[in-house]
Amino acid sequence: MGQGQGHSRTMTWLVLMVGLVLQGLVAETQGLACNWGSRASHPLPPEIGVKLLKDNGFDKVKLFEAEAGPLKALGNSGIQVMVGIPNEMLQPLAGSVQAAINWVYQNVSTYISKYGVDIRYVAVGNEPFLKTYKNLYVTTTFPALQNVQAALIKAGLGMQVKATIPLNADVYQTQNDLPSGGNFRSDIHDLMVSIISFLSNNGAPIVINIYPFLSLYADPNFPINYAFFDGTSSPVVDGSIVYTNVLEANFDTLIAALEKNGFGSMPVIIGEVGWPTDGDPNANAEYARRFNQGLINRIMSGKGTPRRPSPPDIYLFSLLDEDTKSIDPGNFERHWGIYYYDGTIKYALNMTNSRSIVPAKGVKYLSRRWCVMSPQASLSDPNLPGSISYACSYADCTSLGYGSSCGNLDARANASYAFNMYYQSVDQRQGSCSFNNLSALTAIDPSMGSCRFEIMIDTGTHDKKTTSGSSRSSRWGLGTAFWFVLGLSSLLIRTN
Repeated sequence: MGQGQGHSRTMTWLVLMVGLVLQGLVAETQGLACNWGSRASHPLPPEIGVKLLKDNGFDKVKLFEAEAGPLKALGNSGIQVMVGIPNEMLQPLAGSVQAAINWVYQNVSTYISKYGVDIRYVAVGNEPFLKTYKNLYVTTTFPALQNVQAALIKAGLGMQVKATIPLNADVYQTQNDLPSGGNFRSDIHDLMVSIISFLSNNGAPIVINIYPFLSLYADPNFPINYAFFDGTSSPVVDGSIVYTNVLEANFDTLIAALEKNGFGSMPVIIGEVGWPTDGDPNANAEYARRFNQGLINRIMSGKGTPRRPSPPDIYLFSLLDEDTKSIDPGNFERHWGIYYYDGTIKYALNMTNSRSIVPAKGVKYLSRRWCVMSPQASLSDPNLPGSISYACSYADCTSLGYGSSCGNLDARANASYAFNMYYQSVDQRQGSCSFNNLSALTAIDPSMGSCRFEIMIDTGTHDKKTTSGSSRSSRWGLGTAFWFVLGLSSLLIRTN
């Protein structure tokens, strides 16, 4: 073997090895995106949350508000960030460029320059054109977007950070029930075209939230397999295209609307999509695993839709359960996380590179004790219904609802669950397990079957934390909690 021939073979081997290494790096860096909400009474510590994201291959995250803890923790993490502005701030931002300049300086420029946060998008509002809002934000959303974009440009961030608006899929519709008939809602058509034109001129994407679960929730006759990615029993035929799942059909309805209005190449991000695990018969771990695994598989395979073969960025909704969200749309609202509130795993998922989902590490909990109905207490005690109502007015009892994970408990266990949720929500405060001599403390975990009796994260304070993050359910009020606890008390009375 000559020296030149050996050198050539060595170089060939090196090139092959470098190629394999680069392929591995590309595969390793292909990641996922998710929403990280903050409406939790005992939020996961931000540093643990960021580690949870990284350990599971998430390289993009959407926050609903510019909260200091999560943003600082995301600094120099390698995770790209979309940071949100709540709808309540749209009016002042719409009325003052200086207000937008101040907001961008405090919540974007500072975190980028001081903490190394990789902010890529500012989400101006959250689904502001929902029909249920009755035009509340119609006149302020676009001016707020314009002012925030102007503020980003003034800060020298116009190329690095893009302002956009996360929109609900109800901003478009179809007249013939087929994706090809898609167009923007008639009452906001001209406004939508103006906004999309502005986004396009500034190199920003349109962000759309799509929820197949809500289609099933709203219509008992909705073909259930059509909500998932592995069902073909109810296809929708649109000319030469056959749709086998609602996500593709819904997304392509938007694409058709964009094409009709001259924006066929407009970049699109799916800002929220997921499946809840509790609070409704169709909100369960089996369905959530089926949907989210199918979604992750699509993302990792780079699959698009018939009208848009190139895949969009998709932000999974969501990372964690949030126990203080409004339940007006349904008890499921607090259970969208792929993790429980504390970062423990709900169900098996294969994430990036087929690695199994892993839990949060380093979480510290309150003491291992639970508040339950006393064995000596009577179900006929006249104070019992009022005690349960009180507990569920201040704590999350949505898992007790019909078809939920704790929906099959007997009357005594119902009361125990309510008492414990209150006791944990106030950090096991001394005297908080005292319901008219109906309750007692126990060191034996009362969890049974699918029903978890929680112990909360030790947040390091005995003052109940109030969170201000504006997640998806902030569109609704809080009144349903009152009717929920009344219904729970009635259920208890009927079971006696």
